[in-house]
Amino acid sequence: MNISSLIITTSVENAEHLVQQIKTGDFCEYHAHKEGKIVVTIEADSVSDEIKTIRKLQSMANVLSVELIYSYCEDELEKERDKLEFEGKIPDWLNDENARAEDVVYNGRIKI
Repeated sequence: MNISSLIITTSVENAEHLVQQIKTGDFCEYHAHKEGKIVVTIEADSVSDEIKTIRKLQSMANVLSVELIYSYCEDELEKERDKLEFEGKIPDWLNDENARAEDVVYNGRIKI
């Protein structure tokens, strides 16, 4: 299950009409709007279905942009947790109630 939040941008004069279209549709859930910015969430069974919904929103009349703000993919998270547990790669400190965030050492690499 994928759950994502989006900001849909439209002109201020088209916002109310677009909000009504979103509220009557069955593809996303309306939460709030202000000054041409509309906040919605979508639920999808897969990333592919999520993208289809985003494209549907993008193709609506008077939509200037659709921005993905947050995305949570429950199935992928569970797969990664299971993989870590199976391989025995979960460090003991992750289960330590006294562990402090400032003690975490990052050994990755960021490409610039």
